[in-house]
Amino acid sequence: MITVSEVQRRMRELYGHRDSRRGPERTLLWLISEVGEVADAVVKNRSGGIEEEMADVLAWLASLANVLDIDLERAFSSKYGDGCPRCASKPCNCPEG
Repeated sequence: MITVSEVQRRMRELYGHRDSRRGPERTLLWLISEVGEVADAVVKNRSGGIEEEMADVLAWLASLANVLDIDLERAFSSKYGDGCPRCASKPCNCPEG
């Protein structure tokens, strides 16, 4: 299995030079585009396509985090590591809505 930190490291190794030149705004646009491709794959029920597009979303999220110098694993653990950030339960007991 791969960790979030490993995903981020791989993206930095593969594309860090391009990502830093592109900058955060243009990297964000790529991420948004990939999220749109996930939505399209879900709506069209393309199961293999969904997995591939989700991998792209993760890759672009890691690239954006690299450009912004954010440790995604630490950020995620800080917010969700102890349960739901609102009710602190595992599983979440917040009212649905």
